[in-house]
Amino acid sequence: MLSLLPSFAFAAPACQPGRPVDESGFMKIGGIEQWVTIQGDDCANPVLMVVHGGPANTYTVFGGGPYAAWRKDYTVVHWDQRGAGMTYGRNRPSEDTPLTVEQIRDDGLELARHLRRRFGKDKLILMGSSWGSIVGAYMAKQDPKQFCAWVGVAQVVGERENRSNWGTVLERARKADDQATVAQLEALGPPPWTNPRSFGILRRAIRKYELLATEPTVAAWWKVLPAYATPQARADYDAGEDYSFLKFVGWKGDGMMSKVDLYQLGSRFELPVYLVQGAEDLLTEAKVTRRYFEAISAPDKAYVEVPRAGHDPNGPLIDAQARVLAERVRPKCM
Repeated sequence: MLSLLPSFAFAAPACQPGRPVDESGFMKIGGIEQWVTIQGDDCANPVLMVVHGGPANTYTVFGGGPYAAWRKDYTVVHWDQRGAGMTYGRNRPSEDTPLTVEQIRDDGLELARHLRRRFGKDKLILMGSSWGSIVGAYMAKQDPKQFCAWVGVAQVVGERENRSNWGTVLERARKADDQATVAQLEALGPPPWTNPRSFGILRRAIRKYELLATEPTVAAWWKVLPAYATPQARADYDAGEDYSFLKFVGWKGDGMMSKVDLYQLGSRFELPVYLVQGAEDLLTEAKVTRRYFEAISAPDKAYVEVPRAGHDPNGPLIDAQARVLAERVRPKCM
């Protein structure tokens, strides 16, 4: 594996059309070394920057997972955010080390500037799902001139807006006469919560009911690559998930999510915006995403709701993203 040094943008060979690219290693971003993979069949293709979800659910460990097949048409970039995966292992923070959306936003924008120089691109494609949809929206608002489009998948709108899912899942459980789940959710009560375990209880119920209404995911996407399957790499991944999750929810409901409000961030975008939404998503519900989409002002925009898809990637959701990129985004980014 190559080690991406701070001077990599200048040391790497210039892109020659038709030449593949396969680079991975640590890059100095935001004052720390962060793990980045860059892969594509032709370095002249549009560069797609994927912002992973979770937080701390990196795609690099799976070789890109559902996006690996896209390397034919795009140079696909995955990046382990601070507090996640290989980046966490390289820079193990203490429990009280702060983590904010703004930090990760600025890291992403720094990486974007490097990628534009590295590949001689005026603009990149920006795409993020779930937690990544928060970071990506912040990036698109902060520095829109770096990107030819923003694609938000399973778009999170805000702590207050998205908390309606508790009631939706409780209603599903009552209709199914699922007394165990009803009892769990009623014991939680409606959010906001002050116990970090509460979100996990709701998330398990959401997955249970999404599985009943969606196509299963593709198991092959989630095969961990050998380089990320060592005991140390697995321990770093798990520890990063724990650290980032606690920063996300907070010990008393005061974590990063409590401060997210995309309406307050501003619904006017200076670049095209495309939102891809699973119709059966119970974590970021379609009714919430659609309402936010209708408030958006952008040079071009589209909302795509996908049947038989929930919050997590599956065939219909990935296929819908690919169509949006091919039909709406790629022509703007060549």
